[in-house]
Amino acid sequence: MSITSVRMAEHEAVLKATKALESRIEAAGFLARKALESGHKLLICGNGGSAADSQHMAAEIIGRFKKERPSLPALALTVDTSVLTAVGNDYGFDTIFSRQVEGLGQAGDVLIGISTSGNSGNVVRAVETAKQKGLRIISMTGAGGGKLAALSDVSLDVPSNVTARIQEMHILMIHIMCEIMEEKM
Repeated sequence: MSITSVRMAEHEAVLKATKALESRIEAAGFLARKALESGHKLLICGNGGSAADSQHMAAEIIGRFKKERPSLPALALTVDTSVLTAVGNDYGFDTIFSRQVEGLGQAGDVLIGISTSGNSGNVVRAVETAKQKGLRIISMTGAGGGKLAALSDVSLDVPSNVTARIQEMHILMIHIMCEIMEEKM
């Protein structure tokens, strides 16, 4: 069996298992949509590939996903290199997102924390800060959800421990949530 066949079979198996999260994916999409409809914003963060997913999601919300509509407020907390390097240098890497949540987040906003392990220190700290400020929390993780699961209003924990398969499902979930968010906009 070729490596391509093996990886596609793995993907298919994780997708099948992820279908059990359908109601939580919809709940996350509706939670985010409700925040946007009431004039609030989305703050999104993650590291590495999850940072790219944060940026991808923000772009779909600010631009458009499937239909023409007004721009909606979403910020990827991963993109301002001056903030990231200043905060990282002055306060430590674990605070690069929490300081932004502290300065930009408001009660009623939604923080989406993406971490395949569910234990990324800087994402966990951002979620803790967001909870203190009255933000709602959606986490996107791998199997078990790590520390983020217990801190979240909605935890989307992909039933896999393989980073690539988790990230593939995260993109699918992001697209579904974006479609829900812009459905009535």
